[in-house]
Amino acid sequence: MREKDQPKTINEHTKNEPQQNEELILKSLPPAPSPNLEKAEIPRTQNRPPISNPEVVKIQAWWRGTLVRSTLLYVAFRVWIIQGWWRHKLVKLLENRRRTALENFTRKEWAAVRLQSWVRMWRIRWRYCRLLNAARIIQAYWRCQSCASQGFTKGHYRVTANQLHLELEVLLGSGPCIVTECIPLPIKQ
Repeated sequence: MREKDQPKTINEHTKNEPQQNEELILKSLPPAPSPNLEKAEIPRTQNRPPISNPEVVKIQAWWRGTLVRSTLLYVAFRVWIIQGWWRHKLVKLLENRRRTALENFTRKEWAAVRLQSWVRMWRIRWRYCRLLNAARIIQAYWRCQSCASQGFTKGHYRVTANQLHLELEVLLGSGPCIVTECIPLPIKQ
């Protein structure tokens, strides 16, 4: 209350009190609807005049800015988490693709190496069987000759990694005949 509104004596105070009470009651009551208006009026609380206190405006602006910054920080942190997760997934996907490509390449490479080793093994076995068959033919021939001439034939052979050693000793009536042969095997190193 202002100084000019204040009563100077106690009696004046009691005289003004009912008047003020009536004013307060009238102010608190909503306005009576007018019968001529079809549309409802906009309440005066929505059309408030702007606050002219600059400290209040500064505090409100600071608080709104703080809320916006905290929201942006929260959103930026979530975006950072999602980006990190996505980068991690991309690294795993690339690693899986590389591993799959390497496994496919290794599988094909080993299949080619295995086929090559089988072909080399077959060729070496085929040559060995040919030489073994040749040695048997020679042995059978000499055995038949020794039977016919009453001589004695003795021999042996040895196969190493890259040679066939053949040693034959023929004893006939006139003297011994020793034949020694080293036949190289055509094996690639």
